[in-house]
Amino acid sequence: MSSGKGADIWVKDLDRDTPSRLSFLPGVNRSAVWTPDGKNIVFSSTNPAAPGLYGIRADGSGEAKRLSEDKPEEYPYSFSPDGKRLAVQQAGNGASQDIFTMPVEVDPGEGSLGFRLGKGELFLGTPFIEVFPAFSPDGRWLAYASTESGTREVYVRPFPRPGGRWQVSTGGGNFPLWSRDGRELQFETLDQHVMAVSYTATHTAGGDSFAAGKPRMWTATRLRSTGIFPNYDLAPDGKRLAAFVADDANGENLPTHLTFLLNFFDELRRKVPVGK
Repeated sequence: MSSGKGADIWVKDLDRDTPSRLSFLPGVNRSAVWTPDGKNIVFSSTNPAAPGLYGIRADGSGEAKRLSEDKPEEYPYSFSPDGKRLAVQQAGNGASQDIFTMPVEVDPGEGSLGFRLGKGELFLGTPFIEVFPAFSPDGRWLAYASTESGTREVYVRPFPRPGGRWQVSTGGGNFPLWSRDGRELQFETLDQHVMAVSYTATHTAGGDSFAAGKPRMWTATRLRSTGIFPNYDLAPDGKRLAAFVADDANGENLPTHLTFLLNFFDELRRKVPVGK
C-alpha cells in the first residue's frame, strides 16, 4: 500500500475492519509473505541504505529486521508448510529471474524474530524466466511460472529431489496457489481470470508422478493487472479470495480497491436459477 513517497506493508483486521501499517522503511516495501505460524511477515524492500529481505512481527510489535544481503530484484513468494524453507525469485542465470530456496534457521537472539534466513540455494535456473514459486500443502511439490515455451505457463516439479516437470496451465498462466486441502491448484490466466485445476500426485521409490486435470474457471471476475506482483490470495478454507479486481472491462488505471469474494458459489446459485 502506498504511503506517500514509497510503499509499505499493512495488515487488516477483518473482524474489526481496521488496517495497520507495519513497515516504516524508506523506499518500496512489497511482496509480503506470512510465515506458516502467522506470527511474522517477510517482505522485500528497496531501502536505499540496506535493500533486501526483511521480517517483521505481524502484530506490529518490534521493528523490521533485515534477513538477507543486498540483492537486486529478490522477492519472497512461499514458505514450505513446515516453515523450514522460503522460496524466492531473484536474478540468477544472467539477467533472468530464477528460483531459489532459503533455509529458515532458528535465531534465539534477544530482539530477533526467532528465525533467520540462510544462504539461498538454486532450485531452478535456466536462460528462461522462472518466477512465483509456490510450495504444495505437503511440501513435496513446487509450482512456478516459466517462459520456456515462449509464453509464461504454470508448471510443477517435485521438491527437493530432482525429477520431471509437468505443465498445468494451457494458453498462459501466472501466480500459482495451492488449496490447503491438497485437491486443487489455482493460477491466473494472462487476461487476469482465476482458474482451478484438480490433480493427483504420487511419490514412490521409483519416481514421482503428477497428473493435472483440465483447467476450469474459478471465478468470472477479472482481476486487475499488477505486473510481476501477485494480485490475489486464497483463504485457508479455499472458499474465498482476497483480490485486486479490475475497475472496468477495459482495464483502465482507475484507483485500486481491494475486494473480498465471499461465499462465491452461494451468490452464483442465487443469480443463476437451477436448470439454467
